[in-house]
Amino acid sequence: MESVRRILALIRKELLAILKDPRSRFTVLGPPIIQTLIFGYAATYDLNQVRYAVYDQDRSEASRQFLADMDGSGTFRRVANLRDQREIAPLIDNRSVLVVVQIGQDFERRLLLGQPADVQVIADGRNSNTAGTALNYIGAIADSFNASWRRTHGSPPPPVQAVPRAWYNPNLETRWYMVPGMIGMLTLVQMVIITAMSVAREREQGTFDQLLVTPFRPVEIMIGKSVPSILIGMAQVTMVLTLALFWFKIPFQGSLFTLYLGVLLFLIAAVGIGLMVSSAAATMQQALLGSFLTIMPFAMLSGLNTPISNMPRKVQYVTLINPLRYVISIIHRVFLEAASFREIATDLWPLALIAVCSLSIAVWMFSRRLT
Repeated sequence: MESVRRILALIRKELLAILKDPRSRFTVLGPPIIQTLIFGYAATYDLNQVRYAVYDQDRSEASRQFLADMDGSGTFRRVANLRDQREIAPLIDNRSVLVVVQIGQDFERRLLLGQPADVQVIADGRNSNTAGTALNYIGAIADSFNASWRRTHGSPPPPVQAVPRAWYNPNLETRWYMVPGMIGMLTLVQMVIITAMSVAREREQGTFDQLLVTPFRPVEIMIGKSVPSILIGMAQVTMVLTLALFWFKIPFQGSLFTLYLGVLLFLIAAVGIGLMVSSAAATMQQALLGSFLTIMPFAMLSGLNTPISNMPRKVQYVTLINPLRYVISIIHRVFLEAASFREIATDLWPLALIAVCSLSIAVWMFSRRLT
């Protein structure tokens, strides 16, 4: 009972130290909201208002219909009608347009004869992701045009037709994927930095030596340092989740209990990592640098931006010790797929194992620094 009282007193002290300082309050509350809004709007692979130019050599009813489909899609915005092929290169070189659509002279005639009619699309490949997305959009418009042409001209349908259907994200909106994933990413950054800085701050201020002469044992100090960070992390997760649900209108399909259970295990692992950094650092500057050196590999190997299956085999093995990998999988599956506790168990138990190991190593490192 006496040990519990000491731990509660230390937790209260840590919370007051963070919440009473205006800069610390902003650090806890401001960045998650600001970064979620930024990533929600900026970190997207969806395209709208793509600037394009047209070189229509046919100038027929069919070519006008095809271009009308592009203009009416809501994705493309025509900025130039070219009269010479030599005008294409300067537009691409100057980034005035992302794509140029070139239609040949016999476009309608070949369609009426039932022959393939090619449309050349010239894209600026300097940004391969954006160019690839734009080409996919034009491909979808071409498929729609083909279907409409067959219906109006009595042409037989193709023998095989693929009808795509996206589960869990019908409109393939990047925001539905990125914003829930940012719950884990932002929480990792905040937890590692806050936890790593807490011990280093006390060392620089001289209050850490005072803490050592108290009856606190190393384990109690670690618990007292961990619990406030976990509580703050849960508050930050709730803020980001609220923005995702009510600001970005991303549908939540699963169970809040299952989601928060996975997040709690992740927070314990993140706090353990932060405490390891703080145990190895002697100053706040070292703790801050150590935090960033730790966060970047975890972020790059999380699978949020690059699928883990696309990474080299040896790198995929390294991701097995990355807690961010598992929590992002849990959040996406619970958020969009309504995955149950049993279905995410394959992600929960490695996360729990990492949490136990990180805290155990942090306690050992902390105890060793005291001896």
